[in-house]
Amino acid sequence: MSRKVILIVTSVMVFLTLLIAVALIVESEKSKKIRKQARNTESKKKDVPAIEKVDYSMFETILGADGREMVLIPSGSFIMGNAEAGDFDEQPERVIYLDAYYIDKYEVSNADYNRFTKMLKRPSPMIPVFEDDVNLLKEDRQPVVGVSWEDAVDYCQWARNRLPTEAEWEKAARGEDGLKWPWGDTFNAFFVNARGLEDSYKYSSPVGSFENGRSPYGLYDMAGNVSEWVADWYDQFYYKDAPFKNPKGPEEPGITKVLSYRGGSYLNTAHDLRASKRFGGAHPKRGESTVGFRCARDYSKEEPGE
Repeated sequence: MSRKVILIVTSVMVFLTLLIAVALIVESEKSKKIRKQARNTESKKKDVPAIEKVDYSMFETILGADGREMVLIPSGSFIMGNAEAGDFDEQPERVIYLDAYYIDKYEVSNADYNRFTKMLKRPSPMIPVFEDDVNLLKEDRQPVVGVSWEDAVDYCQWARNRLPTEAEWEKAARGEDGLKWPWGDTFNAFFVNARGLEDSYKYSSPVGSFENGRSPYGLYDMAGNVSEWVADWYDQFYYKDAPFKNPKGPEEPGITKVLSYRGGSYLNTAHDLRASKRFGGAHPKRGESTVGFRCARDYSKEEPGE
């Protein structure tokens, strides 16, 4: 074998040895990164406090005309608004009285809404301004979005219901004592579908996915997942003059003629997921990729209840 060939073979072997060494280093760094991620994940899991299982059976339920479960919210007073951490349109914090009413346990899902559109031969909702594939929001158990306020009103009427008022929605979300979030006064990113990766969902999640995030009455997704239409026209100063008993929002739309929605969505962070947080500025004929709804109903003695 000539000296030239020996030099070529030796050079190739040296190059291969260096290549293998680099590959081993890269794999070693990958392994370290994976182990670090695993430790971080384990640490995050340890940070989730143990939650005592709550018995919600004390709150009576019925099935609405659309076959969906509704929870009876008892009559009585509750704390509405937020005097400390709230925005100016949440003030003043006041005690408000509401008669008993029913409200959906879950947000209206795509499957629920599809039954409505097929029966009435209505078009499916259009999802505007969504930068990804809209089909990622259209699984049967995900909350319906792209519905306008008028669409939501029509669905609730079809189900012999109505949209909840802002006050009804807020009481159902936070209970009588004015909890900051549906589950309590300490935010926990594992209890809600919000902005961030802790909830394991990039966009909306199937309705009822967060057991620990239920409201004091056992309602699911009253924070996060998708925001929800309410019946009221939006008035930033309404809480100052709202009546003590059964406030229903302004009798007439303001100059801007926009509607309210509540609850925050998968795009929002802790401040905007508070149960007292108010959102306005929505047009009654326009749907959004982050806004859905649930229905309410007046309490009747003909229904099971008090």
